Amino acid sequence: MFLTRLLSGAVLLLIAFASFWVGAPLLPVVLFLVSAVGYLELTKALGVREKTNGKLCALEIVGLVAVAVYYALLLFCDMEILKGDKFFYCLLGIALMFLAELFVYVIRFPKYEAEPVIASVFAFLYAPVMLSFIDMTRMHSDGKRLVWLILISSWGCDTCAYCVGKLIGKKKIFPVLSPKKSLEGCIGGVLGAALIGVIYVACLGTREPKTLCLIAVICAFGGAVSMLGDLAASAIKRNKGIKDYGKLIPGHGGIMDRFDSVIVTAPLTYFMVVLLLGM
Repeated sequence: MFLTRLLSGAVLLLIAFASFWVGAPLLPVVLFLVSAVGYLELTKALGVREKTNGKLCALEIVGLVAVAVYYALLLFCDMEILKGDKFFYCLLGIALMFLAELFVYVIRFPKYEAEPVIASVFAFLYAPVMLSFIDMTRMHSDGKRLVWLILISSWGCDTCAYCVGKLIGKKKIFPVLSPKKSLEGCIGGVLGAALIGVIYVACLGTREPKTLCLIAVICAFGGAVSMLGDLAASAIKRNKGIKDYGKLIPGHGGIMDRFDSVIVTAPLTYFMVVLLLGM
């Protein structure tokens, strides 16, 4: 199992490296594929398919089309085919998705109740929209380097928290939701993410103390929020009585199992980079 997880993790890092290095058009396409699978994993877990015997329903099909439209708008912005504020087109994509789901709800009434419609919109905001901030971070000046802070804050924190928790973890802080998480591990994860972020930026040639401190703050906050994402995804699984969201990634589970922390870290990192580093 360990070797399988290691190999899967290495493949994910290679895909991330290629996508981050190239940027558009590769990165938006990769994010679209990841988001589409994550969206379907969430809608399935949230019971959107309950009335279709596990088959894709109209709400999900409309949602998938909306994910494609959303990332097409991002891609066209990245390639300067569309002019103007990228956030305008993001809001446009979200509004179109919401209206399309309402249209299906009304046209097919009373086949669908309000709950699966709400779940479908929630899944769209949770995975595709939140993950799109990876692309937004990459498209900023110096984004090719700073976009890695998202993975450092999430996966770096997760790795450090696991190691510290294994070594000295004693005080359990979420015994019901996540029995293996300890206070010592959480603190170690946050501090570890901050340290890795500083080392990463320093290795790239940045030596200015103020910048290094700001990077540490970004990664520390990102690490703390990444644990919130991990716990939220776990809460959904426990509510719905499932172990994993899927089986796409050997040794890890589904997209939502591996990217649960990245999903919430991406927007925070983007906004902190803009606010603190002025990018």
